[in-house]
Amino acid sequence: MQKPLLPENEVARLSTLKSLNLLDKPPQERFDRITRLARKLFNVPTSLVTLVDTDRQWFLSAFGLDVKETSRNISFCGHAILGDEVFTVNDATEDIRFTDNPLVTGSPNIRFYAGCPISAFDGSKVGTLCIFDQNPRELKEEEQSLLQDLSDMVAQEINTLQLAIHDELTNVSNKRGFSILAEYALTVCMREGKPLCLIYIDLDNFKRINDVFGHAEGDRALQAFGNLLRSTFRQSDVLGRIGGDEFALLFSRCAFAECSINLHRLLKALSEYNATNQMQYHIEVSAGMVEFDPKRHTNIDDMLNDADALMYKQKRN
Repeated sequence: MQKPLLPENEVARLSTLKSLNLLDKPPQERFDRITRLARKLFNVPTSLVTLVDTDRQWFLSAFGLDVKETSRNISFCGHAILGDEVFTVNDATEDIRFTDNPLVTGSPNIRFYAGCPISAFDGSKVGTLCIFDQNPRELKEEEQSLLQDLSDMVAQEINTLQLAIHDELTNVSNKRGFSILAEYALTVCMREGKPLCLIYIDLDNFKRINDVFGHAEGDRALQAFGNLLRSTFRQSDVLGRIGGDEFALLFSRCAFAECSINLHRLLKALSEYNATNQMQYHIEVSAGMVEFDPKRHTNIDDMLNDADALMYKQKRN
């Protein structure tokens, strides 16, 4: 049996998956109607919407299967999310990757499998829409296109949910999305005994930009700052707009000294942006930075409050 490899963007992919807040939730009709349709259109006993988690695949919607999850190591979907096209296995008993897979040698006795990766708004493959059968078969080209269309429908539903946690103007997480991702990162770092740092940022004199140059220009300034954040930091870093002109940055496995370097990188990038763009104003910031302290911080809000206080102290100075 061949275990599925990890995607190159695995850390960012998992962050996106966690931000959707769909794991271990009750069934939703918006997804169930698509799996019902897939089961009928392809005349198969089983159709699933799967989410590929760290070490499991969890079934967001399942028709024809009683369990809610299986190990990622034995999953077909773990292989499917490595590509962009429909992943098919015509007869698993003749495919060396799956011949001795327990899902093939035992229940549900998979022979035929077809799975189409589901892409979140940032391109991360969070799972699949898949179908399988106990009998070998082939998926025709037009059937592959149909499965792709149904997978796109699932992606549209997921991305609709994503809008609730994503700030469209700056293209980073909104306050709710930041909180979900940050709490997950905090839990992981606490479990592993790793450091965690947070930077709270406020755009200085932002009201003046709106008052003097108009709200459209203020939006452009926010967009530019969002672009700077995304180009300066890694996909695995948690970036959020948590107020009108306030942002929070969370860095996992990062101690205070390294976080100071990150802040310096941002300030340098901002200085270069101000120097090279023909604007009648400069984007300037005040920032407060804290490292997670279990004696002071029980959650992300505690860290935000401390960093916020430090940021306002810098602003007053």
